[in-house]
Amino acid sequence: MPEQDSLGSPAPASFKGRLQLDSFKYSGPETRLLRRSPRHSASASAAPSPSPGRSPSHRASSTSSRKRSRSSPSSREALPTSSESPSTDSRSPSQSTTGGSGSKRKRASTGYAPPSTYAHLPHLPDAILPNLIVLFVGLNPGVQTARTGHAYAHPSNLFWKLLFSSRITPRPCRADEDRQMPALYALGNTNIVARPSRNGSELSKQEMDDGVAALEDKARKWRPECMCIVGKSIWESIWRVRHGGSKVGGAFKYGWQDESENMGVIDGEWSGAKVFVATSTSGLAASLSPAEKQAIWNELGSWVKKRRAEREAEAGTDTATTEQVSA
Repeated sequence: MPEQDSLGSPAPASFKGRLQLDSFKYSGPETRLLRRSPRHSASASAAPSPSPGRSPSHRASSTSSRKRSRSSPSSREALPTSSESPSTDSRSPSQSTTGGSGSKRKRASTGYAPPSTYAHLPHLPDAILPNLIVLFVGLNPGVQTARTGHAYAHPSNLFWKLLFSSRITPRPCRADEDRQMPALYALGNTNIVARPSRNGSELSKQEMDDGVAALEDKARKWRPECMCIVGKSIWESIWRVRHGGSKVGGAFKYGWQDESENMGVIDGEWSGAKVFVATSTSGLAASLSPAEKQAIWNELGSWVKKRRAEREAEAGTDTATTEQVSA
């Protein structure tokens, strides 16, 4: 019962009285069981008992530092175990170069592939006749083209679509008609490099440069009116060979080239084939928009359409003259 002063009123609370309030606090069991997952329970049972004499804060800091040490790639590499060595690393190449199996694997960049890589694929024969309106010069046969034996056969290649959309051909044509194009529309096909590959990056600059002389020989032999270079990289090789190894640089342009760049010139006999540089028709070529590509091909198409009409008119005049003479 609280103490009272001489007047009968309760005495003010003392420090001792406040301490006695602790007896009214809830006091549970000394050991409380925490709900833990089986994983935590297993790790807790397997963990060594803390060393005596260390404070809880010291034990927590040492545990967290051990965790950081285990999770840090740099610490793993700096402190290899005795069973590891550079020659016996158990990680796969993709894991060791990308920082572990959890990282995204880097796609291997394509580079030069020797001819032996695709030696099992046949070479694509040229489709050429004398006096063509246009001889198209491609880079080299792709895998699909080599397998089928027809030029620009991959479904993503735009060559045959652009021929029709630019009115170079009066109707849509297919890849399996490539051998008929010289007789049908005076259009032919060849390549600067004969061997097949998956893409242009697997060719070397040297073998592309070596193919320029063969193109000059074909121009002199078959004498097409125009050589259409299907892709900037092909013209860069031709320019490099013709200009002592210098790059075309700022002199590059799509479309008709200067008369001084005619191919297959025979002095005093033939002025050579006109040169038109068109865009690549590969589905991977994305440096120009479809509209820009179409505009370049339309320029060639207008000229081809005009020359075909002139040839047909000349052929009709010659036929009429022959009929009059025979009558």
